[in-house]
Amino acid sequence: MDRTQILDLYDWAPGICFRHPGHGEVDTALVKTLHPRDDDEHEVRACRDCVVAMEDIRREAAARVGSEYEPGPVGQTRR
Repeated sequence: MDRTQILDLYDWAPGICFRHPGHGEVDTALVKTLHPRDDDEHEVRACRDCVVAMEDIRREAAARVGSEYEPGPVGQTRR
């Protein structure tokens, strides 16, 4: 899959990237929702470049262990 096909698997909305907060509000995808005990839930969002970088890490990890790489929302738990 190319970059565009991978990014099309995500839902995008304005937000703050967890790795680049200094860039301000940009298009982001929800990576994970955290539920701290003593606080409201917090969304962890990532920009397009970070999503691609995380997908690259997942692809390389799958190749190392000999499993099939499945692109898609990086924060989802897979079975």
